[in-house]
Amino acid sequence: MRTLRVAAGAAGLALMGVGVSLLTDIRELPDVLVWLGGAIALHDVLIAPVVLLVGFALVRGGVRGPVRGALLVAGALTAVALPVLLRPGKKANPSVLPLDYPRNWLVAMVVVASVTAVWLAVRKVRDSRRRPAA
Repeated sequence: MRTLRVAAGAAGLALMGVGVSLLTDIRELPDVLVWLGGAIALHDVLIAPVVLLVGFALVRGGVRGPVRGALLVAGALTAVALPVLLRPGKKANPSVLPLDYPRNWLVAMVVVASVTAVWLAVRKVRDSRRRPAA
C-alpha cells in the first residue's frame, strides 16, 4: 500500500510540474491566476459547504456517500462551465463559442443525477437481496 501511495504522489507531483510549465507559455498569466483563484474561492465558499450541509442533512448512511459524490461532481462541472454559462449575449464571431453550452451543462447535470439515482437503486436492490427474509 505504501508503494502505491508513493507512486500516486509522484504522479501527482509530475502532473503539477506539467501544469506549472504550461503556465509559463500563457501571455495573460494574471487573468489565468485570477480565474484559478476564483475557482478555489468558489469551491471553498460555495461547493464544499453545500456538500457538507447536504451530507449532514442526510441521515441515512447509504444515501449520504453517493449524493455527496454527485454534488461534488456537479459542483466541479459547474465551476468549469461557469465562464461560458455567464458569458455575455451574442458574440460578433459565432465561431468563438459555437455550442449551446447551457444546454450541454444541463445534460451533464441530468447525467450526474441519473447515474446517482441508478447507483442508489442498484445498491438498494442488492442490499434487499442480502437480507434474509424473516
